Amino acid sequence: MKVTALLFWLGTIIFAVTGVVYGVFATDWEEPVGVVALFLTAGLALMIAVYLSYTDRHTDDLPEDDTFGEIEQGAGELGEFAPYSWWPLVAAGGGAVVFAGAAIGWWLLLIGLGLGAIGVIGWVFEFYRGEHAH
Repeated sequence: MKVTALLFWLGTIIFAVTGVVYGVFATDWEEPVGVVALFLTAGLALMIAVYLSYTDRHTDDLPEDDTFGEIEQGAGELGEFAPYSWWPLVAAGGGAVVFAGAAIGWWLLLIGLGLGAIGVIGWVFEFYRGEHAH
């Protein structure tokens, strides 16, 4: 996690410096959209870097942090994942209909919100019913 946090700290610095250079040399601070986008990207990288640094200080070292670590150190159970699921497809379809509704008509946006809600609810409660119920 140390290396990942370092990468995001470097990304924060790179995006902030790029925003200043872009503002000074490319647009002379006349065009605000690109500068704001670069500074917002630096802010997002900063939030992730702070979170990863905080988490790294409060947890044990990961196998990835060991310089002489072996591949076998990362073996084991990583979590519980659904073997297959159609719910992400339904949720993504709802998102696509929402974005299409913004272009076509607001009535379609409401249909997409409903479809997306059904997909997310089905995805969340997937392990409560059916073949993989707990």
